[in-house]
Amino acid sequence: MPFTLAAPVHSELLIKKSRFLGCVEPVTGREQALARVQELWAEHPGARHVCWALLAGGHSAAHDDGEPGGTAGRPMLEVLRHQDLEGVLATVVRYFGGVKLGAGGLVRAYTDSVARALDSAERIPLLRMRTLTVEVDYPSEGVVRRELDAHGATLEDVQHAAGVTMVLQVAEDRADALIARIADATSGRAVWGS
Repeated sequence: MPFTLAAPVHSELLIKKSRFLGCVEPVTGREQALARVQELWAEHPGARHVCWALLAGGHSAAHDDGEPGGTAGRPMLEVLRHQDLEGVLATVVRYFGGVKLGAGGLVRAYTDSVARALDSAERIPLLRMRTLTVEVDYPSEGVVRRELDAHGATLEDVQHAAGVTMVLQVAEDRADALIARIADATSGRAVWGS
């Protein structure tokens, strides 16, 4: 099961006079992640690099920001993958101390920055949600609402016309049970839409 983070977590490393400020935080997607990287540049105008890695919405991305290829973003991304995280951005702000670390030293510095931040992270299980649309007759509306509560589903929208059309959100692993229960409770009269 994938996890996300409850809140941003930070780390700080000093390696051969270079300062590495790590952060791993929850994000909704690439747009929010890129905006956050720009904020970090504004907060740290004297930094040499702001490297980052992103896992969100089933997509991944990594950026070395001028460090030798494959020494920053990609290793940071691997740390996130090994932690089974989703919807997270890892960033490391580097203030160069004048001593080159070499490729191996850079990989260790960037992965350690992310790993140390994650040491204090509170992980939250990420539930995959499914949106369902069902149409029922008026007498069945109350029954369906009770089943939603029993299955931890939320009612997103209701339209009253010739029948009652309901749009609901339910955890993906509970969707089939909810559909079967509503079908049973309405004697098969529930009509499911896409």
